Amino acid sequence: MTLNVLLVASEAMPLAKTGGLGDMVSGYAAALREAGVDVSILLPAYPSALERAAGVTPVCRISGLPGGDARLLRAHMPDSGVPVLLLQMEHLFRREHLYMDTHGRDYLDNTVRFASLAAAAARIARGVRGVKRPDIVHAHDWHAALTPLMMKLAGVAAKSVFTIHNLAFQGNCPLALGSWLGVPDELLAPALSDERSIEFYHALSPMKAGIVHADRVTTVSETYAREILTSRFGHRMEGVLQACSHKLSGITNGIDGNAWDPDTDPHLARNYSATDVRGKQACKRDLQQRFGLAVDPFAPLVAIGSRLAAQKLADVVAAALPMALARHPRLQVTILGKGDLHLEQAARALAAVWPQRVGVQIGYDETTAHKLHAGADMLLHGSRFEPCGLTQMYAMRYGTIPIASRVGGLVDTIVDYEPARSPELGLPEDGATGFLFDGETTSDITAALDRALEAFVRPSSWHALQRNAMQAEFGWARPAARYLQLYAELTDARPAQRALDQTIEAAKATQAANAGHGVETVGRRGSTRRASTATQGTAWNGNASAQAVLEDTARRA
Repeated sequence: MTLNVLLVASEAMPLAKTGGLGDMVSGYAAALREAGVDVSILLPAYPSALERAAGVTPVCRISGLPGGDARLLRAHMPDSGVPVLLLQMEHLFRREHLYMDTHGRDYLDNTVRFASLAAAAARIARGVRGVKRPDIVHAHDWHAALTPLMMKLAGVAAKSVFTIHNLAFQGNCPLALGSWLGVPDELLAPALSDERSIEFYHALSPMKAGIVHADRVTTVSETYAREILTSRFGHRMEGVLQACSHKLSGITNGIDGNAWDPDTDPHLARNYSATDVRGKQACKRDLQQRFGLAVDPFAPLVAIGSRLAAQKLADVVAAALPMALARHPRLQVTILGKGDLHLEQAARALAAVWPQRVGVQIGYDETTAHKLHAGADMLLHGSRFEPCGLTQMYAMRYGTIPIASRVGGLVDTIVDYEPARSPELGLPEDGATGFLFDGETTSDITAALDRALEAFVRPSSWHALQRNAMQAEFGWARPAARYLQLYAELTDARPAQRALDQTIEAAKATQAANAGHGVETVGRRGSTRRASTATQGTAWNGNASAQAVLEDTARRA
């Protein structure tokens, strides 16, 4: 019997995306399909999904969901051909944005919207006309987190897996909504009275429901799976996770090596590869022009491509960059992202104070993201916590060296450069691919930038870093093989054998290749180096109002 898996998520590229969740779901689904799994994705029928999906046809109606009646549509991904089930509820999903209104406020009915998605998944698992019943239902993040509970309540035989993509976002809502969602009163009782309860600090928690009621729980990196058992990273959920640690594991995400390949990327000014990186200079010039920077092939160009939010240390970065720019007269910075209003203002202020050295684009688009990773020399990726992170893997694929916080998936994907061990990085077994730093202060960030810039002016060191980074394997073969092992613990159904064998061989080859140049997945060189204090060497210049914004940001940080 061929293994059938239903992935349940609120987004999947290219139908709907706000961040890494959309990339992960679509990339992982394609990898499962290549491995011989009968896989499909259930997600809301957003306007963008209806517009971009191929071959949309109606399947059936599903009545009595928390948000009302729905139509189930069948389609497939326009690029990978992965089958897709779209839940059409116009009053819930026909909106301009996925989760928030135009003012950046969460939709008030988000709980009902995504509880309807979870309830539809449980109905499909129980059996609906025209859809094959899955052996495994794999729910992703809080939006789909009620799925395992609703499957239990419906008496579904299929097994459930729940993946935590970001524990900080839990979907918590008033307990009074429980009866509307169909949750029995006993599961809303105070948590200490019933271990099955989804009550969490006097609220109903979809995230807790997923953790408690799924047959298996995963996170998107090995290190993050350990971190969330602690109070520092647990977001008050560490006690629940400790109680469920017997079924918790971490599997580091992969990336789509076809979509992110500098040798074939259609977005680039010139293609290049690990064996011939000459095209990267043309990409750098293109990026400098796009962001209004001085065209200088020798200027160190640092990119920032992430949400402008406290999680990403954006507040501290905004305060640290003026120090770094003053200390390194040729340093250039490009910023692509959106987020908190005061941090967006701080980014614009940096560009005003440092014209031709700092360029900013508020927002996100795929073309600019590809150009950013191809044209920059370094990626600054600070984070107070990082479940996995895909940006650093995209950057390394393009020979752009990450400077990142030593947390979560960043630890699992970046090998720290330690010059004391290998001053010229000439040894192939060294395998360094970037720079990791500890701490959350401006001094920590400027010291990390100093380390990277010291290596940048040594061509042999820098070229070795680029070579190691570009040759590292971040594809989906190995993560998919690990998920298949997990599925095999829950069901007797298996993927089509020939495709499975090919996936296992690919995973072994990946592991051997990684071992060959020192790339590991867990516990990588845990240096406790603390960054030294950095001081600003010269006075700021530029627009006075922008100066005031930066000073205010520095005070907040």
